[in-house]
Amino acid sequence: MEIGVDANQGWDFDLLKQVLPKCLDLDLAMIEQPLPRGRDDMLEGFTSPITLAADESCLHTGELETAASRYDMINIKLDKTGGLTHGLELAHAAREKGLGLMVGCMGGTSLAMAPHHVIAQLCDFVDIDGPLLARFDRPGGLNYERGIVTLPERPFWGQPA
Repeated sequence: MEIGVDANQGWDFDLLKQVLPKCLDLDLAMIEQPLPRGRDDMLEGFTSPITLAADESCLHTGELETAASRYDMINIKLDKTGGLTHGLELAHAAREKGLGLMVGCMGGTSLAMAPHHVIAQLCDFVDIDGPLLARFDRPGGLNYERGIVTLPERPFWGQPA
């Protein structure tokens, strides 16, 4: 199992450089969005010993070129990319550039996570735990067990709740 940390745009470049050795000691595999969107230009040309993933810094294919010069991985969130079609376009374009892929979510039920599960098949990291954070999930939704997400036995897309 690999562990990543989401800095959630909360660090500056000096703090990133300061914590990287500690992150190496912890054997972290990835740091997600360490610097704020629009203030991450100092990552251009910086070589990190740990994979850095863009989240807010790459919302669509129009931002991929810049993100690819700063990050090693792209976190695709369908709520931000504009849906499954655009998410798949971003995933394929990122892979063509040799970038790693992650899929994440903003929250939601299993019904909202189903398209994320499609993207997950292309990804190195999957964080589609939205239903686990909700008080109630859609009946017959995705199965979550010991960090693994699987599809339900019966299709639920388009089925009445």
